[in-house]
Amino acid sequence: MGRHRSRSLGAARLVIMVLSAGLLALLAVALITLANRDQGEPPRPAEAAATVSSTPVPRPSETRVATLRLLCAAQRCPVFVRVPGGDILIDQDLTAGQEVSYFEPRLDVVLNDAGAVHVLENGKERPAGEPGKRAEFQVKRD
Repeated sequence: MGRHRSRSLGAARLVIMVLSAGLLALLAVALITLANRDQGEPPRPAEAAATVSSTPVPRPSETRVATLRLLCAAQRCPVFVRVPGGDILIDQDLTAGQEVSYFEPRLDVVLNDAGAVHVLENGKERPAGEPGKRAEFQVKRD
């Protein structure tokens, strides 16, 4: 009997390993992107975009008044804002000093702690809610 020699598959094995590593890296990037998307704001159309900052000072570049502006005055402020019958613009906790502004014609607003959030409707301050109490209201552009 003679010696049996199997064919060398070195190049094929190398290609398979590189493709496998690439697929695993792509899967990892996709999972990280999905995880970060769930923690942040949901994607929304350009007209529904909000400005988010950690300073309560109005920006000089803003020439029009926001329909709704929320400023978190507590450690944590759970807020929910949506276009009536449409897109959810925010459903998350704001942190102390963080603010959001929206320019849509009509908005539904829910504050889980009405006393923790300063609300400006069309540039005018809305009366403060009771601390710890839930507040639901609708805002319309002037």
